[in-house]
Amino acid sequence: MDRAALGFRSHSGWATLVAVGGPVRDPAIVLRRRVELSRETPRQPFHAAEGRPFQEAEGLIRRATKEARSLASRALREAVEDVGRAGKEARTCGLLVAAGRPLPGLADVLASHALIHAAEGELFREALREGSRGSGLAVVEVKERDAFDRAASTLGLRASALKRRIEEWGRPLGPPWRQDEKLGALVAWLALASDA
Repeated sequence: MDRAALGFRSHSGWATLVAVGGPVRDPAIVLRRRVELSRETPRQPFHAAEGRPFQEAEGLIRRATKEARSLASRALREAVEDVGRAGKEARTCGLLVAAGRPLPGLADVLASHALIHAAEGELFREALREGSRGSGLAVVEVKERDAFDRAASTLGLRASALKRRIEEWGRPLGPPWRQDEKLGALVAWLALASDA
């Protein structure tokens, strides 16, 4: 069975998932989809918690975290099964991450609008990390700002050739093939290469 890897670019309350499979030198898109990470709780839970009494804010963040983890776990299981039905074995996952520092405690996060944004990003990325590991996938983290340089170095391709290749993947698929899908495919390709 050919190997495959999943790739994620997350947002507040959702993520783009793209899976690639086949040989590292010539992979193909296996699937793409939007993964919902928030349904019952706010898509921006830290923003929603801002200004609330601390215990209420803490409870909201706890519920949003639990929901995101549950939805991510279910989405990962389904994606791994769908990749398997396509004749591929998903073994790795690529996750685009921010270049930020570790976050302080919740009270300090809620006191800073910049930290609120960072905390929301991390909440959903952590849900995807846990869901991936729970599905037996090794997780490869790549700083988004370094993704193309790292991929060019790892895959032995010029950045321009890499971008052209990823652009071409979208043509037969049709829309959507935005920056989210392109970066998800790129990080999936890196994860596939890490499993070589």
